[in-house]
Amino acid sequence: MAPGAASAVAVGSDAVPCRRLAGAVIAVALAAPAACGGGGSDGDDAARPTTTATTAPPETTTTTAPATTTTAPFDPATLRPPAPATDPVALAGQIAAAEATIRQQGVAAPDLSAAGLAQQVAYRQLGDHPKWDAAVLAALAPDLQPVASTHAAARRDLRALTGSPSTEMPAWRIQAPAPAADLVAWYHEAEAASGVPWQYLAAVNLVETGIGRIHGLSTAGAQGPMQFLPSTWEIYGEGDIEDPHAAILAAGRLLAANGAPGDMDAALFSYNHDNRYVRAVSRYAELIAQHPGAYAGVHAWGIWYWTTAGDIYLPIGWESAEPVPVDQYVAAHPSGT
Repeated sequence: MAPGAASAVAVGSDAVPCRRLAGAVIAVALAAPAACGGGGSDGDDAARPTTTATTAPPETTTTTAPATTTTAPFDPATLRPPAPATDPVALAGQIAAAEATIRQQGVAAPDLSAAGLAQQVAYRQLGDHPKWDAAVLAALAPDLQPVASTHAAARRDLRALTGSPSTEMPAWRIQAPAPAADLVAWYHEAEAASGVPWQYLAAVNLVETGIGRIHGLSTAGAQGPMQFLPSTWEIYGEGDIEDPHAAILAAGRLLAANGAPGDMDAALFSYNHDNRYVRAVSRYAELIAQHPGAYAGVHAWGIWYWTTAGDIYLPIGWESAEPVPVDQYVAAHPSGT
């Protein structure tokens, strides 16, 4: 994260606009991403990527942007998000089913990827419907109630960073992330070198660019899967700013130089000067630490982009060389496919 840049919360890999004074893209997902250089990954940004990242208001609709790649036998680019549940009890069922698959040992890759995307959809929906909280939690098993509450709180914090919906589609490429096993190994390597708990590095990666799905500059010029400004990369980076291994190690150095692991709040605030960002990343880190399958779930989260036409899902393979007005884009892709 480079101080002084704008980012897009991908979390969730939701792409939505969010303002960042620290210099990264808030993707998440969070769930959607979403990234502050684009629209959230489960995400949220000042530029707009996705994570996560961000969710559109309940009344908006979700469209799917066209994918440009297809491969066999199993290609994550072919996955599409399921429709969100439309009432609290059904939503609790969607959450429970997704969580059960994610927490199960030995799940096949296609099933795990589909469950992760379904999980993201469900928590996006819960985040957008705070009035459903009591009913959803009451319908969930006791062990899932704090998990759902934490996901919803993280999403709402990132959503609060969002400004207005974008009038333009982003100049991004949505790419497949590095394999989860490789990323976890690199997070652990960075933890060993810097002392920063690996779950925080994973959560930053999730919120910034949807774990590397969003490829593009933030409005402030931040780059790479951990969204560094070139000037900050000169201080903390080694090698290629776009390389996830190098970027994760650099993020560990930056966070350690700003208080981690002793004061993670201060370290995260240095990455993005907003307490909502600090809380959201910390919550995702907590969730990832809770059980072995949690990271595999968020690794499957996709990217949404919040626009004046509603949330538009950007699958792996989606690409635009330049910003395109949303109304022009929607007119050219009325079916969203």
